[in-house]
Amino acid sequence: MNNAEKNYQIIRQLEDGRNFMLEMYAQNPALLKTADSRIRELFEYKPVAECERPPKQRGASLIELIMFIVIVSVALAGILLVMNQTTRGSADPLVRKQALAVAYSLLEEVELQDFANPVGGFTGANVQANRSKFDDVMDYNGFNQAAGIYSLDGVAPITGLEGYTAGVTVIDAALGVPAVSAVQIDVTVTAPNGEAITATGYRAAY
Repeated sequence: MNNAEKNYQIIRQLEDGRNFMLEMYAQNPALLKTADSRIRELFEYKPVAECERPPKQRGASLIELIMFIVIVSVALAGILLVMNQTTRGSADPLVRKQALAVAYSLLEEVELQDFANPVGGFTGANVQANRSKFDDVMDYNGFNQAAGIYSLDGVAPITGLEGYTAGVTVIDAALGVPAVSAVQIDVTVTAPNGEAITATGYRAAY
């Protein structure tokens, strides 16, 4: 037997002795407690594969799922409430601008008329049917559009302005000149939301 074989036999004997000792300690925990600390470490050692094993996965419980649904629902309701208020608030300026446009358009129409009724001028009722015949500012005093805004000679309300109303008053005004020489014109337009807009202008005898 050469040296290599002798060394192999020695290693096998040592390995067999080690395995026997470990098996003995494994079968006798009380004996393991009194063993050398280096031997106890052999039994406390965990394989690398076991240390690197990922933790066990678990799903969401029913309570967690219900809480998630409740939280998402509350957050969604809050977002929708803010969007609703924003949308509602953004519509109000549009209604106001439309009412202002109607008021100043009608005011300009009145101001462009003659100050006094010309000879043989119109003297009939100040209603929509006669509007195209108005020829002086006083013809508009008391003029009223209570069922929508009409064009000058229209027979039906302008599309989109059916919910608006308009009224005109013309009164004497003092502008540093004799009172009979100037009038104050007030055009009041009420929007569908109930907001009233008044445009005021003056017409002098010139």
